[in-house]
Amino acid sequence: MKKIVLAVIVLITFASCQEQKIGFVDNAKVINDIQEKKDIESKYDVLNESFKLRADSIGKGYQTEYLALQAKVAKMSQSKQQEAVQAFQAKAQQFQQMMQTEQQQLQTAYQTDIDSVISKMKVTVKDYGKANGYKFIIGANESTGNILYGDEASDLSGLMIKEIDSKYRK
Repeated sequence: MKKIVLAVIVLITFASCQEQKIGFVDNAKVINDIQEKKDIESKYDVLNESFKLRADSIGKGYQTEYLALQAKVAKMSQSKQQEAVQAFQAKAQQFQQMMQTEQQQLQTAYQTDIDSVISKMKVTVKDYGKANGYKFIIGANESTGNILYGDEASDLSGLMIKEIDSKYRK
């Protein structure tokens, strides 16, 4: 009986002493270095540049129209001047609201795409951890400081970038 109890204690001690696989991923590095995020940023850079050019062009049109209106209203009666200026201001305000709405839609679409990339990264890390016997894969980044030091051998960031990029290319 003493031998059985001793054997159980030895097995429990041995089991608890086995090294658990633990790794970490630098979240910011992975997100910033994966190709899908780079492609999303390129796409939205082009869309934002196009938006700015269009807004500038329309804005210049409004400036020209305003200068013409100033010359025109000088020859009008007071009430006609007010009507013309108010109509122009309403039109300009409508343009500003339209531009703000469009810019907000671009920002929302960008954030949705980035959130999707982050979600895919989390799923990939989780799947990798399960498939490779990790007990923990901890997220690291500079702003939260949850990992102050990690052995480079435990850094899975490069592996995660390759894994995510290979899925993205498919």
